[in-house]
Amino acid sequence: MKNLTFRQLKIFETVARHLNYTKAAQELHLTQPAVSMQVKQLEEVIGLPLFEQMGRKTFLTEAGGELYRYSRTISALFAEMDDVFGAIKGMERGALSVSVATTASYFSTRLLAEFARMHPQIQISLDVTNRETLLGQLERNERDLVIMGRPPADMELDAEPFMDNPLVVLAPSGHPLAGLTSIPLAQVAKESFVVREQGSGTRSAIERFFDANHVHFSTVIELGSNEAIKQAVIAGLGLGIASVHTLEMELETGRLVVLDVEGFPIMRHWYLVHRKGKRLSPVAQAFRSYVLEEGPKLAPAVLESSTRPVRRRPSGG
Repeated sequence: MKNLTFRQLKIFETVARHLNYTKAAQELHLTQPAVSMQVKQLEEVIGLPLFEQMGRKTFLTEAGGELYRYSRTISALFAEMDDVFGAIKGMERGALSVSVATTASYFSTRLLAEFARMHPQIQISLDVTNRETLLGQLERNERDLVIMGRPPADMELDAEPFMDNPLVVLAPSGHPLAGLTSIPLAQVAKESFVVREQGSGTRSAIERFFDANHVHFSTVIELGSNEAIKQAVIAGLGLGIASVHTLEMELETGRLVVLDVEGFPIMRHWYLVHRKGKRLSPVAQAFRSYVLEEGPKLAPAVLESSTRPVRRRPSGG
């Protein structure tokens, strides 16, 4: 395979990741015929087909799957080499890829912004996505670091907790339970709830909590984002349960209140995660140290005061 080039591997890897020539061409800023030609030349070098077309869908062949595994390893080694040389130059440049759970985006963007200010020559890639995608990225070793809730125990991961993540019960400011103290869990469970979708870390924590307390709660609506849950609660569709990290603006403006419910908050943690045995680049090591030191300082101060009765402003006119 003496005629195989790194450029061909990168193009192949992009097509294999998307399983779509058009999307790969857009990412690579090439024309689709140019991408197809490079893949065809690579197939000629290897002597085996790498993709097969079934209807309108593209699939990897057995040879394509093997080459995809090798190409990702080669790309990772090149990236590692680039970071090592960047470190020798004093971290004047380098790349950092971070993925965060959607709920964590409320504070992780602050961490990344300050880190970027301290290291302006570093190129940062941020992906904000759901838990299922995060676990897939960790399984494929695609990102340097991931910020998420508690990772599963059956994956080979290094996970370091660095910040509390309290889950609280939300209500619109005019709700009859707003301002009450020590509300029994059984009473709150009689209300309707809007909650995150099945499979989310927040939903799993909620279900474990209610099951452990032998209390059933009613779900009216499942929603795929914290913003949607907040808007649904404000609109009066039900109570919500969400991370206090997502509520700063709504609590300050009085659009939402946190109910003082027995057993709450459900205390979870945010974790900084990567594959076990992964050799972190100097840039990733620097970001890890920064998060572990500065992350706890971003914990919101709204929890202690958020259960107090809301002061309603007098209406004009």
